[in-house]
Amino acid sequence: MAHAHTHRSLPTAGSRHRKRLTLALVLAGVYMLAEVAGGLLANSLALLADAGHMLTDVAALGLSLFAIWAAQRPATPKRTYGYHRMEILAALANGATLVAMAALIFAEAYRRWSNPPEVKGGLMLAVACGGLAVNLASLWILRGGRKESLNVRGAFLHVVTDTLGSVQAIAAGVVISVFGWNWADPLASVLIALLVIVSAWGLLRESVQVLMEGVPGHVKLDEVAEVMAAVPGVTAVHDLHVWTITSGFVALSAHVVVEPECPDDVLWRVRAAIHDRFGIDHSTIQVERTSSPPGTLASREGGASSESGIGCGE
Repeated sequence: MAHAHTHRSLPTAGSRHRKRLTLALVLAGVYMLAEVAGGLLANSLALLADAGHMLTDVAALGLSLFAIWAAQRPATPKRTYGYHRMEILAALANGATLVAMAALIFAEAYRRWSNPPEVKGGLMLAVACGGLAVNLASLWILRGGRKESLNVRGAFLHVVTDTLGSVQAIAAGVVISVFGWNWADPLASVLIALLVIVSAWGLLRESVQVLMEGVPGHVKLDEVAEVMAAVPGVTAVHDLHVWTITSGFVALSAHVVVEPECPDDVLWRVRAAIHDRFGIDHSTIQVERTSSPPGTLASREGGASSESGIGCGE
């Protein structure tokens, strides 16, 4: 039995949130320029670090939007799944830029720690408060898509860490204004960098998991095999693979061994079972009939498989 699929360009989870990403991009871009100016005038590394992180926000949001556009391009004979993985690559790139930004902040904070420069705490505090307001607005805009798309989640995490960075900058501004402790500025920068690394790690791990075609986190392979084997007429399941094409697009391939007199609709019952239990819509299933000679594949009925590729009722 052979299966032929036409992998057309389907709307991705991220594409439903294009307008959210665009609005957040505009907000981040405008206030990034304000923070750069404020950081230079106040001589504040914390503000410049926050502005640098907001620059990565702008890049992350722009990359996410580009990836959504690219993912909608139609499939080709050489790329039969289309460009859906562009969104995962964007998430991976966003995670990598977060780590790189954290390293730069650490380096500059170390340089300033030994000889903290004079910082204008009042101006630093005012600019940081404005940045916090912009980041909170962006988080509210992006909150709806973070659970559906790894791409949108990457952009959301950029804004989350930038929000925490604004909080750290505000705290440092208060300390400098009240106590004159200029060392609070590089200390706040280090805390920002640590938060950036923590958020980036999870994003990188999940992106690599998808690119390595690992089993999605919400799916247990043993449970999938059990559900498929429980369908009447199925005696065994082997060569089972479950992976993620992009966020919200899970694929499955497997061989199922069936009884010689299996029901005509066994293939469709198997597909319905995995759809109802795990929400997997894209499945490629090879049906094999049991044979009398013993083989290496253990089955529910103790039989073996014959890889003839002939399905019941076909």
